[in-house]
Parts: sequence; C-alpha cells; structure tokens
Amino acid sequence: MKPADLAAWAALLAVVPFLVVLATSFIKFAVVLAILRRALGGSAIPPGSVTFALALLFAVFVTAPVGERVWAKAGPALAHGSAESVAQAAAAAAGPVRDFLIKHTPERERQSFYDLQRQLRPAAERDAVGAHDLLVMVPAFATAELRAAFQVGFLLFLPFLVIELVVATVLLSLGMYTLPPEAVSLPFKLLLFVLADGWHLIFRGLVLAYT
Repeated sequence: MKPADLAAWAALLAVVPFLVVLATSFIKFAVVLAILRRALGGSAIPPGSVTFALALLFAVFVTAPVGERVWAKAGPALAHGSAESVAQAAAAAAGPVRDFLIKHTPERERQSFYDLQRQLRPAAERDAVGAHDLLVMVPAFATAELRAAFQVGFLLFLPFLVIELVVATVLLSLGMYTLPPEAVSLPFKLLLFVLADGWHLIFRGLVLAYT
C-alpha cells in the first residue's frame, strides 16, 4: 500500500471516533446517564464504565439504520483501498450522515451555526459555506443534543432531589446530625427507580426521540 493510501486510511480512522461521539446520539445518552448517576447520590452507581458502554450501545442502536446506509454507499469504494477510493467513500457516506443530522437538529441551531461559520470567514469566502455542510451541522447537532440531555436530566433529578430533602429534614428533626443523608436516601431512590421501571422509561423515551 502506498504512503498516500496509508495516510488516507489513518485520516479516516481518526475521524470515525469523532463522528461517533458528536454525530450520533452518544452525547445525549452519556450526559443523561451521568446526571442520573449524580441524582442517585454519587458516582459509583452505576459504574462509569457501564454508563459509557450503555451510551455507546444505544448510540449504535439508534444510528444502525444510518450506518447501514453509509456502508451501502461507502463500502464498495473502500474495497479498493486507495486514497482516491477513501475520499470517494467519505463523500458518499456524508449524505446519510447529513440527512440524520438535519432531521434531528432544530432550525435555530442550524441557522445559528451557519451564521457563525460565515462570520468566521472572509467576505469573499462566505458564499462557499452551505447551510447543510457537516462543518455546520455537526456542532449544531451536538449543541441541540446537549440542550435536550440537560432538559431530560433536570426532569430526572427532581424526584431524587425531593427524596434527598425529605430524608435530610427527617434526620435533622431526629437529631441525627452525623448520619449522612445520602446513605439513608439511596435505598429509597433505588426503590423509586425500580418501581417506576426507570431504565425502560429512560431508554425508551430517549430512543423514541429519534424516530
């Protein structure tokens, strides 16, 4: 394989993890699960490795149809292994990815980052910026995902905060100043989460946001 071909493959392999994190649902799942861990009363339940794996799993689950379309378009070109074929595959794969980003990015974010990208360039180069360029769509999508994740996280946090406040109030009224409220509230939080079938509701709700 020629050095140019190796460089093209290296560039492709470097971009793929970046796109997996920022151009899929990974951000939303990762942030929601991180907030849930904090709401439960610490950073040990569930372990960080488990939440990362779950976020990655559901990102693959949600974007599997997009990945199949990407492979159908880019796979034949990649079989040649040359730098030109890698470039052709990247161009072909951009279409399904762009369609996914457009579908799940609100107009406000798209317009905002389109305007920002134009302002970052000299006046002579601004017309070359497209409203649906990946350079515009990826940060717009990531911002929209973060905003949605924080909204979901806020709603998740509230019932656990109420339990924490009630437990802390009861402990103070009983004079148990040295007993950490977190140690007492954790079983009640887990009980509430299990009774509400929290895992199913969270994952189903997040997945349905992409239908």
